[in-house]
Amino acid sequence: MLPQILRRETVYAGYVTVERVLLRMPDAQEVWREVESHGNAVAVLPYDPHRRIAYTVRLHRIPVMIAGGGDTLEEACAGMIDANESPARAARREALEELGVRLGDLEPVGGVWTSPGVVAERCDLFLASVTIADRIAAGGGAPDEHEGIEVLERPLRDLAHELDANAILDAKLLMLLQALRLRRPELF
Repeated sequence: MLPQILRRETVYAGYVTVERVLLRMPDAQEVWREVESHGNAVAVLPYDPHRRIAYTVRLHRIPVMIAGGGDTLEEACAGMIDANESPARAARREALEELGVRLGDLEPVGGVWTSPGVVAERCDLFLASVTIADRIAAGGGAPDEHEGIEVLERPLRDLAHELDANAILDAKLLMLLQALRLRRPELF
């Protein structure tokens, strides 16, 4: 028997929505859970197989800062999927906004629930082979989003060493690097 939803209450609605959900558990106990929703996301790792680099971003993440995880975090390019937008289209939009990179073909890696115990977000993951000619703008993010994004061109060899040293802290980047390493080990 699965838990049964008895009641849902929105307790906050803004950039994120927080709901309290009353459940009847299989043992007949009633418990409250909180769920944060903000939509679904995409993440993409553009890599240049000829130069053996990947494009990543570095930016300030307030939750990481307040949790004692440092001032900045290196991540895979990522963002929210807009209404009526496909994950592939969102990945292309985010790569252009954040990295200044135009993406062609996308290689799907999978879709993951980012933190299913509390967050209702699914993230579609992609790899994208690019060339130096695909870097058509400076990147840095959409001006109205105030993200403070720094674009990085990282040697895949260095990223592999960091992966092996448990120094990749962004789950999206970790999964995408592992996928690329499994699919194209000769690049590392």
